[in-house]
Amino acid sequence: MGKIIQDQILGMKWLNVLIGKGLSALGLDTATRWGGSIQFFLYDVIKITILLCMLIFIISYIQSFFPPERSKRILGRFHGIGANIVGALLGTVTPFCSCSSIPIFMGFTSAGLPLGVTFSFLISSPMVDLGSLVLLMSIFGVKIAAAYVALGLVIAVLGGTLIEKLHMEDQVADFIRNANSSVSLEAPDLTILDRMVYARDQVFSTFKKVFPYILIGVGIGAVIHNWIPESWVEAVLGSRNPFGVVLATLVGVPMYADIFGTIPVAEALLGKGALLGTILSFMMAVTTLSLPSLIMLRKAVKPRLLVTFIVICMIGIIIIGYGFNAFQYIFI
Repeated sequence: MGKIIQDQILGMKWLNVLIGKGLSALGLDTATRWGGSIQFFLYDVIKITILLCMLIFIISYIQSFFPPERSKRILGRFHGIGANIVGALLGTVTPFCSCSSIPIFMGFTSAGLPLGVTFSFLISSPMVDLGSLVLLMSIFGVKIAAAYVALGLVIAVLGGTLIEKLHMEDQVADFIRNANSSVSLEAPDLTILDRMVYARDQVFSTFKKVFPYILIGVGIGAVIHNWIPESWVEAVLGSRNPFGVVLATLVGVPMYADIFGTIPVAEALLGKGALLGTILSFMMAVTTLSLPSLIMLRKAVKPRLLVTFIVICMIGIIIIGYGFNAFQYIFI
């Protein structure tokens, strides 16, 4: 039963077979590089689009119960590492990319929530949302997806806790620290229909933003899957390169994409012999430390705190990458 869910429901293997038959009927040989690339591209774009729209609707419906005002009240009830854990968990039901998470982070910080808690949220939100869990399950299986999310939450909790211990509140931009948060508007009570309309609008809004990155990611994945020799990938990102995790992390930082755009690339790299931890490090770096999000964050925090955030995230991502590589045999 589990294999049916993995292959046919989440993985949609039936769709791949259907596309292959359709292309063959049109006279295209899917065993060739061009045919295989087209099949990979169509299959992954359609599969990710279907899953993405369903996930955005479900998660946005859940998110409608957690507007910023309510989230602030929830976080305010907890203290110490418990607050960091709640902040990280709250990040799993909020926006799908780091650029969308930063305005919420700024609002939480200006409202007086502990800095470490808001950073736990900021790390978790783009890295380990519920959408990434389901999409990872559709391609890599339950064990890898669960481990990715669990360790992403660990980075978020530990990173936020460490920032809290460093007492860097003075490194937050003055306009945020001096913001008047004494007035907090209550979110209106929403009906089921209101929440469904909100979720529908979020599907259209989010899909328009992420679809170009899906096309780019799937396109790169198709090229890697059908055109890049396996020996090349193994040489750079395989066991023969002890610095593969560090390289993947550094390459991921300047890029801008989200989890939905990086998964097809990761899928193709894994099939070509790249190590699991190296791939996951690349994904985490792209989603958490993309250059546009760091530029936005620089407006909210001062350089010392920004550098601290980057270093903590990179060290955590690299450690997790080497850990996954060491125990890859458990997951694959």
